[in-house]
Amino acid sequence: MERTYVMLKPETLQRGIMGEILTRIERKGYKIVDMRMITLSDDILDAHYGHLKNDPYPKEAFGDVYKQMTAGPVIAMIVEGEFAIAGMRKMAGPTKVANREPGTIRFDYCDSLTYSLIHTSDSEETAEIEIERFFA
Repeated sequence: MERTYVMLKPETLQRGIMGEILTRIERKGYKIVDMRMITLSDDILDAHYGHLKNDPYPKEAFGDVYKQMTAGPVIAMIVEGEFAIAGMRKMAGPTKVANREPGTIRFDYCDSLTYSLIHTSDSEETAEIEIERFFA
């Protein structure tokens, strides 16, 4: 069984749609093996999003990400299942608004880049790092 890291961002809780997203994950057949509600610090955000500082990412949007991610608690999860990494990424849908497809979490529930509701690990290596970061 493969494990991945999944995070429901603050707007998920603020909008009251956490249950709907958790239901989607479980109905797909994935198992949530650990879950906690946490408030993110600047240090953990630096570790988690620091790689974006060198990307061609608009500086104002990068600051917005930090502001949005500290607007309330997040739900950190370890999700397990066959092909969990690729499956959760497909279920979440692309970050870029124009590439989102109906049936994905990001298409069905959000309409902006900054407010993308969910984060999923993109590889086994990243999943291991993120699980350690958020569940150490």
